[in-house]
Amino acid sequence: MSRLFDSRPGDDGLPGPERRLAVLALILGTLMAVVDTTMVNIALPSMATDLGVSASRVVWVTNLFQVVCAAFLLVFAALSELVSRRRLYAAGVALFTLAALGSALAPNLETLLLFRALQGLGAAATLSIGPSLYRSIFPSRLLGSALGLSALVVAGGYAAGPTLGGLVLSVANWPWLFALHVPLGLCAFWLAWRALPREAGRRDGFDWRGALCSVAMLAGLFLGLDGLGHGAPAWQVLAWLALSLLSAVLFLQRQRRARHPLLPLSLFAERRFTLAVSASGLAFVGQGLAFVALSFLYQQEMGFTPLETAWMFTPWPLAIMLVGPLAGQLADRVNPSLLSSSGLVLLLLGLAALAGLDAEAGVVDSLWRTALCGLGFGLFQPPNNREMMASVPRERSARASGVMSTTRTVGQSLGVALVGAFLAAGAPVQATLWAGAGACVLSLAASLGRVSLAGRAQREARRGEPLRASSDPD
Repeated sequence: MSRLFDSRPGDDGLPGPERRLAVLALILGTLMAVVDTTMVNIALPSMATDLGVSASRVVWVTNLFQVVCAAFLLVFAALSELVSRRRLYAAGVALFTLAALGSALAPNLETLLLFRALQGLGAAATLSIGPSLYRSIFPSRLLGSALGLSALVVAGGYAAGPTLGGLVLSVANWPWLFALHVPLGLCAFWLAWRALPREAGRRDGFDWRGALCSVAMLAGLFLGLDGLGHGAPAWQVLAWLALSLLSAVLFLQRQRRARHPLLPLSLFAERRFTLAVSASGLAFVGQGLAFVALSFLYQQEMGFTPLETAWMFTPWPLAIMLVGPLAGQLADRVNPSLLSSSGLVLLLLGLAALAGLDAEAGVVDSLWRTALCGLGFGLFQPPNNREMMASVPRERSARASGVMSTTRTVGQSLGVALVGAFLAAGAPVQATLWAGAGACVLSLAASLGRVSLAGRAQREARRGEPLRASSDPD
């Protein structure tokens, strides 16, 4: 870990000692957003009872946060170039913190949902540009290690969320889940304002029409996928997906004509970036499928309680926390696409092994399979994220970061929705796990497609030659 904060002549990024506070700001901001997602889920029954609403209504406490966050990721990534990433990140932390206080004090469901939507906006502002800030803080030689640290933080947040929520609810009421964010948020805001890199914002226009199309496209997609996963009427699902498709067409048309497009399509002219995005999205589809399918497998077929099921998942994020930082360090030295592909092979084997479980399987049989999936995903994600960030010009880091975050969220949500569709069609749970393995096969194909490109880019970087990535600012 100490090597992340040493300095060498010619390093870009912040000087070594200044990186510590900047990284702490990113860690706190990311943890608040990630832990919130999993921590609040466990309190939904208590909220329904205290607020006097049905379970079908209270789930929007989680859904609305996720939909708003996902819909604004691309918008905030582009807006960061106008106002600077430091200001946007600090504003996002401040909004999330104030909205958390409002959620804690909310007297009814409607007020709570309003503040949850504002929390989603704040989370979108921080999560959309987090990876690009790692690239600004750390020198290029440590980019993989830095993104490995990011993977560690995200996995740790997801793993700790349910446990932290359970501990809080054992001694206090659900509003304290939101109140806990206030002191952490104040600390994160101070750190972000003081320590994040200062940069000048762009003085020209912003693609507001593209932003509106992007929000409608992503919100419609997520509402449609949520409806598909929860058995909503077919007409409702189709209406949301139709809105998303129409908005996507208008969005692409706008991006081709806009002077300062929200999402420069030239990013995707770089094959390493496009293939890394494809591999990431498909891998998250597989992970999303597995997380939901395993809940049904463990509880309905193997007879575990919900608490036991939560513990059965633990090896997955723990393995990511263990392997992710090591994979990031290796990606700074060897071909990151080879590392990512190796991780996908392990993930594929783990999902196939889980699909072969039967109702009589023991705890150990399940745990080693889950751990194998976590090892594979931990080996895949940091090197793949390094490829996404390193394959585009530095001035396009914020846009690449927004694409990375959106791809992750879309892939995970699509996987969840597909489980609902499979189960609604009467397919066995094992079939959904095989579908997740199929998504990993496609992800592996995309990852292998850029091995030679990544190797050549790494050799050029070591010789000090310019990387062959598009440098067109638009």
